[in-house]
Amino acid sequence: MTLTDEQLVNEIIDGNKSAMEVLVNRNYKLVFSIIYRNTQDYHVSLDLTQETFMKMLVSINSYKSNKGNFKNWIITIALNACKDYFKSAYVRRNVLTDEIIQEHEETNIINLIEKNEDRRVVKESIMNLPELQREALILKYYNDMSIKDISEITGTNESTVKSRLRLGVDKLKKIFGGEKLYERASK
Repeated sequence: MTLTDEQLVNEIIDGNKSAMEVLVNRNYKLVFSIIYRNTQDYHVSLDLTQETFMKMLVSINSYKSNKGNFKNWIITIALNACKDYFKSAYVRRNVLTDEIIQEHEETNIINLIEKNEDRRVVKESIMNLPELQREALILKYYNDMSIKDISEITGTNESTVKSRLRLGVDKLKKIFGGEKLYERASK
């Protein structure tokens, strides 16, 4: 019989080390993908994913299953790790340099595939949205989460989540010329 995440948490609290391995393996891809979609850096995402699971282990006793499911709790920890990362001095010093290098490398590529270029532009546009709108869009459209789950993860009410989504989508529409955004997405 397969244990739920919540049951595995109880096993971990009771000292079962193999339950920790099962819980991490079960949720690793989800946590990594959420972090990667926020950082757009593979190596940073690996580090932050590891940090997320370390924080989870340290605070496992504070998890309350009656306040939401485990996946939402671990996603909240992952998003907080991303926020801490972006606040760090290292990122402030190096992001601009990395962007310049990346831009230079991209200009040296002669035959960019149009579809990949469109994806890059959309990703870049999403990354330039205000943090709260970007977070809501990534959770909703990249991770296919419900408004209710996003509300739980972000600690806001559902109408606030809907507002952030609407504002983010409206800004993207302006960038891509209204309905053309939807035409591009369907190609």
